[in-house]
Amino acid sequence: MPPTALVVNGLDPSPLRVEYLDLLKAGGVGCWHRSVGGLQDLAFTLRFCDEHKTRIAPARSVDEIRRLHHQGRIAHVAGWQSAERLLIDGTREGPAIDHLRAYHELGLRICGIAYNVANGFGAGCLEPHIGLTRAGHRLVEEIHSLRILLDVGGHTNELTSFDALALSAGVPVICSHTNLRALNDNPRCSTDALLEAIARTGGVIGVSAFNDFHARTRNDANVSRTPQVDLDRHLDQYDYLKRLVGVDHIGLGPDFIEGRNAPGWVSPSDRSVMAPEAYSQQMPWFYVKGFENIGQLPNVAAGLVSRGWSSVDVRKVLGENWLRVYQKVWGA
Repeated sequence: MPPTALVVNGLDPSPLRVEYLDLLKAGGVGCWHRSVGGLQDLAFTLRFCDEHKTRIAPARSVDEIRRLHHQGRIAHVAGWQSAERLLIDGTREGPAIDHLRAYHELGLRICGIAYNVANGFGAGCLEPHIGLTRAGHRLVEEIHSLRILLDVGGHTNELTSFDALALSAGVPVICSHTNLRALNDNPRCSTDALLEAIARTGGVIGVSAFNDFHARTRNDANVSRTPQVDLDRHLDQYDYLKRLVGVDHIGLGPDFIEGRNAPGWVSPSDRSVMAPEAYSQQMPWFYVKGFENIGQLPNVAAGLVSRGWSSVDVRKVLGENWLRVYQKVWGA
């Protein structure tokens, strides 16, 4: 992995901890798209960055990402995997879509629609027959108006995602973290048709390192934990995507939950969201062997090179593709 490459961890909800900054450094990461919550989490993020300002800082533009990288600091990009917060903020009159501007001012730059199940905007991958609602149409329009990057696929189901893409003409749209239905029939994985549609917008597809999405199928609901697969199974995902959509539309979206991945983290009430046809019910969850944390990212880069990927293509996957899309949507 070239030492000057600006590596973008394209989706990773791990908590902010000093130990995780060490892992990011070991992986060569210069920009971290991290999933955040509401106002309290954003306030904590700002405070953490202040306390560790020599190592990490919020970034709201590509210029800031590049400046921080030049200074040897990690750029933190805030995102939502679901727009659920706007429903929580809402009233009987409807979701608080107008609050999205305030979250944008606080640094929110990426926004998904639904997390696995249905909400007031659309539905997730476990409820595939529900499309974008009227409120969802308004949400997508506001996302684009504020120049926030729209995140579809993966957690958001195909019908809702295609409805959102129909409202997104001329704007790159991403899938921050997913795997391939063609290689593994898990409902959390994305179909070729959706991935091709995302690529046609000029967007990027982030490849997850989550083991279940490589090997657990919808027929494995009675299997308590999916056996761990090796790095080659993960690298197959990049090769397949390269053939399907081209290297310009592939990025990293490992989806690590370092510090949370332990028995009891998913409560019994969460089982409908983390359903057994998609997720192992025994924790800790596996990530693919050889890419079990972000510090092992060099293994992925080396693996792609060993499969004949050029250094130019590897640099695109490691970060340049994400930066291109960020700049197209956010501006410089």
